[in-house]
Amino acid sequence: MSIDGTLDEAYERLHRTGPEFEGWLTNHGPMAVESMIRRGHARQVHRWLDDYMRRLDDLPRGTWPITTDDWRAALGDPHRLGDWLAFFARELTEQPWRAVLETWWPRLLPGIAAGATHGVIRTGHAVHALLDHQDAPRLAELGQALGYWAARWQQVPFTAPSGSADPASALAAVPRVPDQSAGINHRLDQLTGLTGWPAALTALRPATDAAQARDLLADLTAAAAVHYLPNAHGSAVMLVHAATAPMAVLRTLPALPRDQWIVSLHAAWAASAAVAAAYTPATPAPRHTLPSALGSPEEVFARAVGHGDEHVIKLADTCLDVHQRTGDADALAAVIRATDLIDEP
Repeated sequence: MSIDGTLDEAYERLHRTGPEFEGWLTNHGPMAVESMIRRGHARQVHRWLDDYMRRLDDLPRGTWPITTDDWRAALGDPHRLGDWLAFFARELTEQPWRAVLETWWPRLLPGIAAGATHGVIRTGHAVHALLDHQDAPRLAELGQALGYWAARWQQVPFTAPSGSADPASALAAVPRVPDQSAGINHRLDQLTGLTGWPAALTALRPATDAAQARDLLADLTAAAAVHYLPNAHGSAVMLVHAATAPMAVLRTLPALPRDQWIVSLHAAWAASAAVAAAYTPATPAPRHTLPSALGSPEEVFARAVGHGDEHVIKLADTCLDVHQRTGDADALAAVIRATDLIDEP
């Protein structure tokens, strides 16, 4: 079977399941298999899915239809998840997918924290697949990604950058939330009153045009990937999203009008900074205790697939792109760090 056929088969299997399971955990299947297939591991996909899908719940049913007139009332309502999935399935049947994305991206972007940023991450993987090849399973995947994002839509407070700091310096200066004892919603709720949060967001240097926004977004993704290496012990799973969320936005940019690129940078920066504030530990691990990247990028990704955890696979996918762009070995070492800290499934 072709690579395209394997991905479409995987999507068709996964689309019988819901975007969440066990109440609120995110279904990472579509994101992980897209990464695995694109990185040359199509043969392992169905075996990986056989194990992973045992955890998942059935596709949720809707209650009453969402329309183009009343969608605002349903935004961010997880009880309307089935309705949102049906809404976007209709939208993508009636309109070209780029037109749907162009309309809904700016509506959903302020709620980029949705599902611990998994709404935008799943959308980024879906768009990446559609830019390569368009067919019914990939359109359906975009609909499920957008529907999940809309149902879990959650804002984080953010201000447009106006400073002079590069992304790595700006990320390093983000203050930690004071109480890191509970889940992500509790942690993000603390941002509004967090001393230094507005100043930290504005510290990033602004983009003056679309191309600069793209470059800053790529630099932010690289900074977050490298930030993971000494700080992953704060939360090896959750800190992954400080890097994978901006990568998802970066991969979506080619499908968006250029006049949406700067605001996309702003939202991605706020999301990455918010995850860093929520999960960066008080003290980074000493450099001499950290792993080095041994082997090629392909060998590092194979190690992630062999490990099997969906977060490790997604982080590896992002880190390989970062390494390809920057040559920074710490991006690959971050993957090794994740395999050491995250339990194998």
